[in-house]
Amino acid sequence: MVDIPNEVLPSAMRDKWGWFVGLGILLLICGGIALGNLFIATVASVYYVGMLMLIGGIVHLAHAFQVRGWEHILFWVLSGLLYTLAGVLAFTNPLLASEALTLFLAIALLIAGTFRVWVGRKVKPESGWFWIVISGVATAIAGIAIALGWPVNSLWVLGLFLAFDLIFQGWTQVAFGLFLRR
Repeated sequence: MVDIPNEVLPSAMRDKWGWFVGLGILLLICGGIALGNLFIATVASVYYVGMLMLIGGIVHLAHAFQVRGWEHILFWVLSGLLYTLAGVLAFTNPLLASEALTLFLAIALLIAGTFRVWVGRKVKPESGWFWIVISGVATAIAGIAIALGWPVNSLWVLGLFLAFDLIFQGWTQVAFGLFLRR
């Protein structure tokens, strides 16, 4: 039997340090472009989510006819139709989809932040618990800020998140590649 290691060999990664730096630079450029036009980045985000929902809906519908029993078929067909309709909505009315996704993001951040504060207080005797609470408060405040600016901020919030993610991922890849080079 062949023993396949679970880890990538460090020397193999070191040899490819330039690819990490190149990918990082490409991500930084894409993040800068997104940051330069948050509206277009928001629409691109909505189209991406819409495409995923459309594909998911089609897969659900195809799966529905593989399930035995009417009660199961009905569930999968309804689920598939809902996903498909949401995907179509994202393409036909990206601004409305942007509003819905931005509101969902605000609610998710508020819930995640509140949960993180609760977890931080639960582990209070441990050192560093305060940082978990601070992180939760910051996340909850971000959710509240997005909710207070909704629906007007729906034109740029998703694009801003996409731009920041691309920029942070870019810097991470560049730093990792340069670290491998050493």
